[in-house]
Amino acid sequence: MSQNFAFLDEHSKKEIRRKTLKAIAIPGYQVPFASRELPIARGWGTGGLQLTLSLVGREDILKVIDQGSDESVNAVNIRNLIQSTTGVKETIHTSEASLIQSRHRIPEVPLKPFQILVLQVPMPEPLRTVEVSERKTKMLHGDKEYSGAFIKLFEQIMKYGHITDDADYPVMVNDRYVMAPSPIPRFDNPKMNYNEGLILLGAGREKKIHAVPPYTKVESLAFEDYPFEVEQFEDKVCRKSGLTGVYMDELQDEKTGETYYLTNDTSYMLEKLNEEAVNNAGK
Repeated sequence: MSQNFAFLDEHSKKEIRRKTLKAIAIPGYQVPFASRELPIARGWGTGGLQLTLSLVGREDILKVIDQGSDESVNAVNIRNLIQSTTGVKETIHTSEASLIQSRHRIPEVPLKPFQILVLQVPMPEPLRTVEVSERKTKMLHGDKEYSGAFIKLFEQIMKYGHITDDADYPVMVNDRYVMAPSPIPRFDNPKMNYNEGLILLGAGREKKIHAVPPYTKVESLAFEDYPFEVEQFEDKVCRKSGLTGVYMDELQDEKTGETYYLTNDTSYMLEKLNEEAVNNAGK
């Protein structure tokens, strides 16, 4: 029995591509699609994986990351499935990849016009915490009635004195639709604004696709007296690379108890370490 290229049958890939085109044509709008069964459980990236499998071609170069790491269990298994059913080349370097699938992070290296970034999304509906009815959320989107999203942020300010959403911070896309950008950290939200690459977001369990086309306006929701702010890492230094101003993980040394920081995007950190090694060797 022969295996389909990229696992999915051609009719499934065609349907997903059509829905993807609609999502690109209406930035930020959630397009329903017939989510397929895959050899991984729903909730582990099936939406992003279906997008990748429907778009990947034989000439593509693939990169898969999970929370900034190319070597996590989830990233390795997804990459192995795609590579074993397509034979495409793979890379850890963001700048070399034509197709990037990611969970919870937008890479530190800015995307280029030829690149597609696929984000895995567990909950695509930004209004779900204030409205459980799918029919009513569709009506709210149709009327551009997003007071519920602002009320959620306002309640955080009243209770804690500041907005506490550290990830999956809602954004307004193209001045029209409020969108859940997947659980990327707030630090990554500004990277979507007028980004040169195509960003696709897939939710397999919820059966939705949405998109941010290149050069699209994306603004994080905020108030005039409580503007949107990202996590600050200017005063933090990566223990391995010396990098600063990038998104970092806060860790604790098991032996000394000392708190230290590492660059979350491991391939970016590796590139910088290699550049430093080459520069030092040339001196």
